[in-house]
Amino acid sequence: MRICHLPSQHSQTVRLLQITDTHLFADPHGSLLGINTAASYKAVVEEIQAQDISFDAIIATGDLSQDHTAESYQRFVDGIAHWSQPCYWLPGNHDYQPEMNAVLEQSTLVRCDQVLLGEHWQMIILDSQVKGVPHGRLTSEQLALLEQALTSYPERHTLILLHHHPLPAGSAWLDQHQLHNQDAFWLCVEKHSNVKGVVCGHIHQALDTEHAGRRVMAAPSTCIQFLPDSDDFALDSTNPGWREISLHQDGTISSEVGRLKGMGFHPDMNSAGY
Repeated sequence: MRICHLPSQHSQTVRLLQITDTHLFADPHGSLLGINTAASYKAVVEEIQAQDISFDAIIATGDLSQDHTAESYQRFVDGIAHWSQPCYWLPGNHDYQPEMNAVLEQSTLVRCDQVLLGEHWQMIILDSQVKGVPHGRLTSEQLALLEQALTSYPERHTLILLHHHPLPAGSAWLDQHQLHNQDAFWLCVEKHSNVKGVVCGHIHQALDTEHAGRRVMAAPSTCIQFLPDSDDFALDSTNPGWREISLHQDGTISSEVGRLKGMGFHPDMNSAGY
């Protein structure tokens, strides 16, 4: 198990910036359903800078590439290179792990299974990718990693990261691609009272709900957005964005979603899938 440590900063609160589902291409003009993903990613990063948002670490929750190329992963790395804070990351269903690992592990981005956040929190980072299919599943090894990490630091409040949503999001077409063995995941989580929240990507929309007494959150994509509560595939005209998460020393979580202003990015609303 790869364990990292993020030292305490000036505040007892740990602040995370979630960036997810960038779907970048080697070609800077590459588009996904009408949106230039490099341009929208750049616009999101610049808006975060413009707002002078304070954070201790970035969490990148998968689908960083759309075309599996080393150049697309380098584009992600370059986009956040001006920030000195660490970036913790995991693969999504669209990611090609050989290229992803090769590029990101040679950069300043940090590959960890478990991150000790200051004095009061830990973050457990899971790989839910099933090669070649859009749905997710945690292997027995990943479930064992989760159990071991939770047991090792029972006194630490815990945030769990994975790409696939571990509960229905309310869209029939999207929920067929959720975490398929979510019962095994929640069985493990519910045994440990120190788990306070779960964060995922994949659904290209904001989600903030509770399940089994735990906070469950997802962030908007930096490119296209899926229409919430739609049984059939549908895009949303809502702008690209990110999520800010604050982990407080008493175990509570506060969070909010940020989005680009204006109407600079227009998806192809007639798209029937991707």
